[in-house]
Amino acid sequence: MRHFKSLSQPERDRLFLLPPEELSRNSHPGLLAVALGATLYSPANRPGLAKGVLKQAERGCISFVLCLEDSVADDDVAGAETSLLEALAELAAQPGGVALPLVFIRCRTAEQLLDVGRRAGSALDVVAGFVLPKFENETGRGQAFFAALRQLNREAGRTEPGPNPPPLLAMPIIEDPVTTHVETRTAALHNALAVVNANRDLVLCIRIGATDMSGAFGLRRSRDLTIYHVNVVANVIGDVVNVFGRTGSSWVITGPVWEHFSNKERVLRPLLRATPFSNVNEDALRQRLLLENLDGLIREIELDQANGLLGKTVIHPSHVPVVHSMSVVSHEEYLDAADIAAGLSGGVQASSYGNKMNEHKPHRSWAERTLLRARAFGVANPGISFAELLEASMK
Repeated sequence: MRHFKSLSQPERDRLFLLPPEELSRNSHPGLLAVALGATLYSPANRPGLAKGVLKQAERGCISFVLCLEDSVADDDVAGAETSLLEALAELAAQPGGVALPLVFIRCRTAEQLLDVGRRAGSALDVVAGFVLPKFENETGRGQAFFAALRQLNREAGRTEPGPNPPPLLAMPIIEDPVTTHVETRTAALHNALAVVNANRDLVLCIRIGATDMSGAFGLRRSRDLTIYHVNVVANVIGDVVNVFGRTGSSWVITGPVWEHFSNKERVLRPLLRATPFSNVNEDALRQRLLLENLDGLIREIELDQANGLLGKTVIHPSHVPVVHSMSVVSHEEYLDAADIAAGLSGGVQASSYGNKMNEHKPHRSWAERTLLRARAFGVANPGISFAELLEASMK
């Protein structure tokens, strides 16, 4: 797996100072967590599930979640499980030269996780892990999920690196009302952190369930607004970062879902400035982004990154190149990060671009995270903007 692998070599040379690294399921989990990028969700009962995964993987998506939870009606769970198992078998039957993406299963309960994993048999080899919904619920749900995951890893012989696929990993989702509601939030988040830290060897990253959080208040943002305009949800996101994202023991926290993809009448002014498009076919690309409701997504990704979130949950293939293009490290960011990382004794210096102060100790954590992102998504050449990366990846 490699981000932007569909680009020709001349295009990669034009766009990247440092290209993205080759990735595999055996890559270090810290790098994989940063490299997830746009994680594409699909209901497990969707027709042609395996073909859809392979098609979108060829187009550049490297992480998928096949969902058995909220996207599946309660009376269709059994059918969705059957569809999922058939898709896993189809993926497992692909020729050896086909590079499979990271596939995760979102289960409703710990019991379903263990049951589906066992029923998958040898096809479980194509699964990278499980998504754990409403993880922080105070009923012991988190501990039960990890107990089931450890049991499944033991039964599948995936307890340590070796000839078998690496251990199945978990992506807990913070989304339960116990976290959303202010009177129980602090205790719930610290309890969830304790469970995650106790199972550090099995946790890939932390995900945020903004749809459930909004639902707790009967709210839903329009495509003209970002999740950060919904104050009660933005407050929860801030607290999640406060607990899970602290320097020294920080977890990768992924951005919440962007759920808009169809066109409709606009109420507010578009969120997409014209300036970044000056070096590309401005009218065509900018208009396409506006028509496909992607200007709000771009703005939300900017705010995700400013708030310490990496990657994003998405529900439509058109979102994938946007997330990935905006995850590439700019030349300016890279020089800043490299300068800061080299300043082991502290101190301060002007940035290489001569437009900001780089203070080595306070900015070190940011620099380390940026250099890890550079490995996953590459470093752009000087003067290359996300618009040029996006234009190339949307061809």
